[in-house]
Amino acid sequence: MPLLADRAPAKVNLTLHVLGRRAGDGYHELESLVAFAGVADRLTLNPAAPLGLAVSGPTAGPAGPTDDNLVLRAARGLAARVPSLRTGAFHLVKRLPVAAGIGGGSSDAAAALRLLARLNALPLDHAAVVATARETGADVPVCLDPRARMMRGAGETIGPALGLAPLSAVLVNPGVPVPTAPVFKALGLAVGQRLDGAPHPGISEDLGGDALVAALVPARNDLEAPALTVAPVIGVALAALRDCGCSLARMSGSGATVFALFSDRRAAVRAASALRAAHPGWWVAPTFLR
Repeated sequence: MPLLADRAPAKVNLTLHVLGRRAGDGYHELESLVAFAGVADRLTLNPAAPLGLAVSGPTAGPAGPTDDNLVLRAARGLAARVPSLRTGAFHLVKRLPVAAGIGGGSSDAAAALRLLARLNALPLDHAAVVATARETGADVPVCLDPRARMMRGAGETIGPALGLAPLSAVLVNPGVPVPTAPVFKALGLAVGQRLDGAPHPGISEDLGGDALVAALVPARNDLEAPALTVAPVIGVALAALRDCGCSLARMSGSGATVFALFSDRRAAVRAASALRAAHPGWWVAPTFLR
C-alpha cells in the first residue's frame, strides 16, 4: 500500500480569553478564536511497517524524545480503543518551532489521527477518534479538522467551522521555547477564581477581511502579559511587527510565537523580508490564516 501523507498546520489563537479556573478539575477555562496557517509540519504513514516514528527537519532536535512524541501517543491511544486498528510507521518532518504557542505537537497528533482514520475507514467524528484527541492534548481536538472556529472550555468544546475570509499574516518566533505551564503559573489564578474582562466579540462567517480585523482588535490574549514575564523577548517581537505597519499584532497561545495581520499578501511578504534582515535568528513566515 502506498504511503499516506497529511499536513499539520500551525494553529494560531487570534484571540485567547481566560474566563477563570474551574473549581471541579482546576483547568483554566478559555474562549479562543483559532485559525490555521499555510505553514505546516508534514506527516507520512507507511502502513506496511510496524508502528514507529522517525523525525527529521529543521526543528527535529528541539522536538524531544521520539517515544514521547504526541504522534505515537495518539496512535497508541487510538489502538487501545479500536480493536485490530491498522497502524504503521510515521515519518514527521518538523518545520514549525517547538514550545511556541502554535500547537505544533497537537497538530502533528491530529494529523496522525487523520491518517489512521483514513487507513481504517473511520470518520473523524468517530467516538474513539474524538476521545483519543481529547486524551492526547487540550489543543488536539480543534486541530482534527483544521479550519477557523471557536474553542471553549479546556479545549473540549469545539464550535463549527466558520469559513472566514483568509487573513494575510506574518508569524514570528524569536527562538525562545516557552512551555505552557510557567505562563499559566504567572497568570496566578487560584482554583475557582474568575478573571474579569470584556466578553469575547461575536464572530460570524459572513465577516469580510476588514470587518473581521475590526472585530478582533478589541479582543485580547490574556496570556500575553504573563508570558512577557517568562520571555521578555516576546515584547521585542511584537514591537518589531507593529513597526511594520500591520493592522493588528498579538501573541498566539502561550507564546513565544506572535503574529501580525496585514492588508494583503504583498504587505505581509515585505514585512517578513524586513524582519528577516533585521533579526536573522528569528523564525519568520508570511502566510495566510483561515
